[in-house]
Amino acid sequence: MSELEEQLRNENELLKQEIRLLKEKVQALIKLTFGQKSEKLDPNQLELLLGLETESREPEASPPEEVGEALKPRKIRKPRRPRIPEHLPVEERVLIPPEVEENPEAWRRIGEEVSEQLDYEPGRFLKKRTVRPTFVSRVEPDEAPITAELPERLIEKGMYGPGLLSEIIIGKYADHLPLDRQEKIFRSRYGVEVPKQSMSRAINQVANGSQLIVEEMIRNQFASGVVQVDETPIRYLEPGNGKAKQGYMWATRGLDGDVVYHWRTGRSSDDLGTIVPGKFSGTLQADGWQAYPALRKKREEPITLAGCWAHARRGFHEALDTGEHKTQCAWMLRQIQHLYEIERRLRGSRAGPRLRQAIRESESLPILRRIQKSATLFQSRHRITPSSRLGKALTYLLNQWEPLMEPFRDGRLDIDNNGVENAIRPSAVGKKNWLFIGAKDAGRKSAILYSLIISCRNHGVEPRAYIKYLIETLPTLTNQQIKDVTPAAYARRLIRKAS
Repeated sequence: MSELEEQLRNENELLKQEIRLLKEKVQALIKLTFGQKSEKLDPNQLELLLGLETESREPEASPPEEVGEALKPRKIRKPRRPRIPEHLPVEERVLIPPEVEENPEAWRRIGEEVSEQLDYEPGRFLKKRTVRPTFVSRVEPDEAPITAELPERLIEKGMYGPGLLSEIIIGKYADHLPLDRQEKIFRSRYGVEVPKQSMSRAINQVANGSQLIVEEMIRNQFASGVVQVDETPIRYLEPGNGKAKQGYMWATRGLDGDVVYHWRTGRSSDDLGTIVPGKFSGTLQADGWQAYPALRKKREEPITLAGCWAHARRGFHEALDTGEHKTQCAWMLRQIQHLYEIERRLRGSRAGPRLRQAIRESESLPILRRIQKSATLFQSRHRITPSSRLGKALTYLLNQWEPLMEPFRDGRLDIDNNGVENAIRPSAVGKKNWLFIGAKDAGRKSAILYSLIISCRNHGVEPRAYIKYLIETLPTLTNQQIKDVTPAAYARRLIRKAS
């Protein structure tokens, strides 16, 4: 073969490889735009790609008898919920036939037919007037008149009551309604002028008053020793810049279920270092972003990094429909699916950290060894280019192997970061409505209120009632009582009252 033919052959191979990569990108864009967003896959579909029989599968080996009893999910039949909740107030209307109304004495009632509808009346504004009579003494007429003290308020001399303030905050941070849209709703539907500038100032004052609660939540999180971390980009306005700049809303989640948002203008290890306390010694569970190992190198206190199997799985899922090595992708996805089946059983049995760690060591570790060995073989034997989607998935998996193994060494950890990722979604939904978060300081205010609302949801607490409770209660609290009004403490109080 001549030198020219060799050169043309090499160029041809490079062009073929480039075409394959471009096709993968096109397929990925088509799926992102028009395809299903869920990453859930049927095990039978994966086994079909692997060329296995789906109907004659051997049953999986059951765990040892004593472990099997511990892992047996509790079958609790939930009572069927009524179509119309029983706690709603009832407005009753009795319809009497015209014949009975004309001559009621001629008729005797023997029963009734009842039909019900679920109806709704829009909310209403009202004026709350506080009257404080002034008195003078009849015995000592020369004494100064006396008047009752006005109760303390979170917003001094504020004209908006706790109910309206909580409605505005929930509208913006839970229902994702921008303030100008709320202003139009109040004006057009209720005939009440509530300027968005006044709403913004009131929200800022509520957020400032709630700062100590969020700081208490942060202390509780990092004291537990295990914290999940994630971040999402959010645009903000920078005066004089002429356009919106990109900041980041970081979220941390501890073992108690509280979620705290942290507003930062970047996502570097320095930004992360302002979130993680300097004396923190424990485990951070996150994705493979380079800021996490960079922070660990800077800190004197030991920090353990735990990986996320949802991120590791995502690369193979994306490569399944766009790459050429579908068999290898399907095999890796099926093995990861085995890991999640074990976790599903553990959740169903409400296993504690010790039992989770024991089951993972006995059942999950063999699967992990197969995954690691196969990833290495796929890279070396099947000529998978590092720039392809499968190549990127394998590189991520092997580079993150030590953090990905950490959940199987510590029963307190989940095997993925989905707990904090699910908590950060509301801000992602909100930014599609309000486009940018406002000026730089508006991010801090939003982070405080998001922390309270999302933590309420995690604890099964109605956020509107909690925000109203805070606005009414905070002015009378001391710093030592702050720990008693966090979302977790409020949820425990509600449980005690119900029991």
